[in-house]
Amino acid sequence: MQHAESPMTNSASPNTNVRAARVLVTGASGFVGSALVARLVADHRYRVRAALREAGPNLAGAVEPVLTGELDANTEWEPALADVDVVVHAAARVHQLRERETEPLRAFRSVNVEATLRLAHAAAASGVRRFVFLSTIKVNGESTPPGRPFRADDPPAPRDAYAISKREAEDTLVALAVATGMEVVVIRAPLVYGPGVKANFASLMRLLRSGVPLPLGSIDNRRTLIGLDNLVDLIVTCIEHPAAANQTFLAGDGEDLSTTDLLRRLGNAIGRPARLIAVPAGWIERIARLFGQHAIAERLCGSLQADIGKTTTLLGWRPPIDVDTGLRRAAALAQVQR
Repeated sequence: MQHAESPMTNSASPNTNVRAARVLVTGASGFVGSALVARLVADHRYRVRAALREAGPNLAGAVEPVLTGELDANTEWEPALADVDVVVHAAARVHQLRERETEPLRAFRSVNVEATLRLAHAAAASGVRRFVFLSTIKVNGESTPPGRPFRADDPPAPRDAYAISKREAEDTLVALAVATGMEVVVIRAPLVYGPGVKANFASLMRLLRSGVPLPLGSIDNRRTLIGLDNLVDLIVTCIEHPAAANQTFLAGDGEDLSTTDLLRRLGNAIGRPARLIAVPAGWIERIARLFGQHAIAERLCGSLQADIGKTTTLLGWRPPIDVDTGLRRAAALAQVQR
């Protein structure tokens, strides 16, 4: 996407004479959305409206909740969009570990494409000036050769239904931006870890705490991750930075890790040093194929790197939290929740 000027000011030099911008956050009760809402509430430059599928989450008093129901092509967004300056669309149907739909792509398209387009059309009609869309690095592809990370402007190559739906959503938003003049910002995030993380990352922490020896002591791959605090900081930057308008950015911590290094540093973070056995990656991949677990082996042994050079150069953004601090934060809440 091409650069366009924006009337919003950079956070480095906020204009205190400008009224607080109203930001609508979808997926406000989710892992990323809830952290973003908390960050925006703490920043007096914003008034926050939280779009929720159903009542339940306890939100800060400064947050205005709006119930939207299930997300699809018929969701009524107009009441939630009144007087909104910026939409951050974090709600999505995410990758399913145990997919139950007989037609996964159709299910992903319903939420990630059709519902997104419905929201974006309503936002443009309501005068929203910027639409920030949280996408995935999987739009670029599933893996990278050693030393050749994905770049933001590489041709997309999504493989699974989730990534295909996100790519299609990006395309519809770009077209809408051209047709309406509403600014669109796309952020493609890799695996996100932080306080409250679940799924595969939480499973890794449980394995490390159990003390079970893991055959992952000699995996020489590289994977880009991003801590929750860093992703939220990047989203806030994209809410306001003039140079973010009509651009696609890749997200990351700025330090890529091998699986072996991640386990060692995560073990240090939770206070249980990783017990790793040096097994060649090729053996792990062959055994995984025998048991029909090729995808797991690819995540453990393959590389998936994102070059965040465009993000740091165009926005002047740097990840505020280093990897080890981010891992300690993730581990600290997980310890409390045990």
